[in-house]
Amino acid sequence: MFDIDWMGLLTREVLRERAGALIAESCAWAVGMSDRPHHERRAGRLVATGTTVGERAASGRPLGGEEDGPLELGDARPGTFQDALTMVDGDGRVQADRFDDEVLVPFVHETCRVAAERARTTRPADWAELADDLGEEPGELGDVVRAGGWEAPLRIDAEHLVLAALGGVPLIEVEAEGLPLSLVRAAEAVTRRAAPPGPRPGPDPALAGVRFLAEQALRSCRLPVPVPPEGSDELLDAFGAQGLEPEEVLAVLPDLPLADATATRIAARITGGGPVA
Repeated sequence: MFDIDWMGLLTREVLRERAGALIAESCAWAVGMSDRPHHERRAGRLVATGTTVGERAASGRPLGGEEDGPLELGDARPGTFQDALTMVDGDGRVQADRFDDEVLVPFVHETCRVAAERARTTRPADWAELADDLGEEPGELGDVVRAGGWEAPLRIDAEHLVLAALGGVPLIEVEAEGLPLSLVRAAEAVTRRAAPPGPRPGPDPALAGVRFLAEQALRSCRLPVPVPPEGSDELLDAFGAQGLEPEEVLAVLPDLPLADATATRIAARITGGGPVA
């Protein structure tokens, strides 16, 4: 079988080249966090502590708790960016999960796309052989990337890069560094909202059966719509129970009432390898 490791190495090389952009996006994402009300979980209940995140950080108290924070973030110094990732928001969602969905997953997806473009341009024969080995068309970059499964390990590498650069930095300093880019992103969002929406393609009739099963799965979960990110795992299980294949789920995701972050998370789980259920 053709050795596909060269593509994995290329994705990591491109990630290193884009490390500065990843750090900048991470800083911009953190802007405004200090001004939000601080919440924590006490004996399983989500409660407001009566202070802002910034006030709590300034007093030297931990922002997150042992009940929610991922194990790899548990030894964070109080008031740092890494500590902020371990805390919960007003909906009880851990900030590390938000960061994963809103920064890491889309950044890694774009990094793999850039690497695929480079591979197709600089190593056309190898790229064509790789695509054939994976059963995909060389011109369908996204399909080749999904089949290759490079996004999941690269996301871990991206997380390590961010933590190495920002993990021990006080949250307030991370926010200050990200403010210029945050303003740019806000202006871009305003521009997008002001632009007239383009025509949306209608649902693919060939996927009617798949779409029906996906909607049945959604109804069986009794989740609120649009489905929030925390319902991703339950919905994935329901898709599997309906007998849907990973590529079928990916094909109908745009047609389902999902929050953008939910669709992104489900796609990332599927492309990371393994069965839907």
